[in-house]
Amino acid sequence: MATVIRLTRMGRKKQPFYRIAVTDSRKRRDGGWIELIGYYNPMTEEKTLKYDEERLDYWLSVGAKMSSRVKKITGK
Repeated sequence: MATVIRLTRMGRKKQPFYRIAVTDSRKRRDGGWIELIGYYNPMTEEKTLKYDEERLDYWLSVGAKMSSRVKKITGK
């Protein structure tokens, strides 16, 4: 199973809110996920980013790939 760490979209129309999720790469963007490890809100005054760094490092150590957007916002 190829796991990937990517954003899943939440929120309302024109007010996006994203969760950082570990999921199977074959699933759809907002399909099922294995674990939620954080969130990202680009709509606040200061863009809010909160994630569990230990869990992120764990998933990277077992072979999960990060999407380009998650890589950019986390700085890893």
